[in-house]
Amino acid sequence: MHGQLNLVSVGPGSAALIPPLAREALERSDAIVSYGLYLTWIQPWIESKEIHSLPLTQERERAALALSLAREGRTVSLISSGDIGVYGLAPLVFEMLAPEETTDVRVIPGITAAQSCASLLGAPLGHDFATLSLSDLLCPWPWIEHRAQQIARADLALVLYNVQSLARQDGVYRVLDILLKHRPPETWCGIVRNAYREDSTTEVCSLAELRHMKFDMLTTLVIGTRFTERNGRFLYAPRGYLGWESQPNLPENAVWLFTGTRDGNALAAECVASGLPCVISVASEYGATQARKHAPGAHVVAGHLGETARRALLQKSKARAVVDATHPFATRISEQLMRLCSELNIPYLRYERPSNPLPEGVHTVADMDTAASEAARLGTRIFLATGVKDLPLFLQSENAPQKKWFARVAPNPESIEKAIAAGISTTHLCAMQGPFSQRSNEALWQDWAIDCVVTKDSGDVGGLPEKIAAARALGIPVVVVQRPALAYPQMTSDTAGVLAWLRSTNISTTPIHSV
Repeated sequence: MHGQLNLVSVGPGSAALIPPLAREALERSDAIVSYGLYLTWIQPWIESKEIHSLPLTQERERAALALSLAREGRTVSLISSGDIGVYGLAPLVFEMLAPEETTDVRVIPGITAAQSCASLLGAPLGHDFATLSLSDLLCPWPWIEHRAQQIARADLALVLYNVQSLARQDGVYRVLDILLKHRPPETWCGIVRNAYREDSTTEVCSLAELRHMKFDMLTTLVIGTRFTERNGRFLYAPRGYLGWESQPNLPENAVWLFTGTRDGNALAAECVASGLPCVISVASEYGATQARKHAPGAHVVAGHLGETARRALLQKSKARAVVDATHPFATRISEQLMRLCSELNIPYLRYERPSNPLPEGVHTVADMDTAASEAARLGTRIFLATGVKDLPLFLQSENAPQKKWFARVAPNPESIEKAIAAGISTTHLCAMQGPFSQRSNEALWQDWAIDCVVTKDSGDVGGLPEKIAAARALGIPVVVVQRPALAYPQMTSDTAGVLAWLRSTNISTTPIHSV
């Protein structure tokens, strides 16, 4: 006889959240083994079935009975709330299976308590998280405390199951005390009782407040991290990485300079020298090293931060002004900064490096697509000084296979790997930090027999005049991509203009509201 045992998960206690696969298993079963409460949730699908109801304390007996009935050749469903494989009965069944077992066992997944409670609170588990049961019937208490300590040190969001029973009152407070040693007392937390049932309740509070509350076995606690945010009645974990190491010590009410360029670092140094508290935000560790070198009095945040991360950083540090000194072609970050500053009511200024008129004979184009076509028309051995991000556009263009492509990129592993992945041969790749003199450009292009150069209108700071002069000396055409035009609310092209703007906004004395 080959029976079937369905390990059925029925979620938090709402018929609407029982998955179709579970309903199908229930309808096809001859016998149902369950705790009495769960039967009320599945009543529509178990009429006329053989029912076996055992109390809460007899989990092992329920698993053994279900397996015994299935071994008789019957189709049986063993019911569990949440997900039967998460603090449920599935492990007991697999523990009891014989190596030569012929019974067909199927695990039907469901919605865990962590998932259902998180959904009622918003999205507090949007990043890495852990779950921990406080029942010492399932795990020795010293182990529970040890695991709580590791989770606290790792700053993981935490969902606590089996929070407080009549016989086990103090365990939850011992765990909360452990968490308070590693997390700020204002850390956001959520309390959910009877998720998705008739008397369901939710509450948001701080970790310190949570320490003084009472709970029961029908309550689940969601403990946030130091990055967890509150928006009205909702909690959420910001999506993406937030420059974890830098965030805790950010100075408040500082001027934020978004840069990563040589002139941007010089601007930051001037701001520091003027006595302004400054935070410099750069994309790479190399950029961070340069920023610390040239503006040693500023605080540096490094990393490719998303919009959510930048919003959180600006809000938490109560940024008093933003100076956008990013590269002229970094339009995406400039658009994002303008949007965030408008949303958060933070003064915004664009620092745009000067752009001088280009000499006659230079092939100017409006965008990279046109540059790829123009370069293919003008040359065969083409040197790209456009940055690593745009290399795929050139190497995947229509005439790319007939051309030899060369490139110069920043000297970091990420840029080199991207250039190689785009299709640049390692023998055609130069990884050096600019800007470069006319002589160094000429020497490199002569060695590689370059017959066309593509670059951006990066201004004097980006070494554009030296590139044009070298190309003219060698008698080869140069294609220059014009700067994209953005509607900046305020803009200046010199350091004095930035400092004057900061003085005009009374940046040293007037607080700026953070929403």
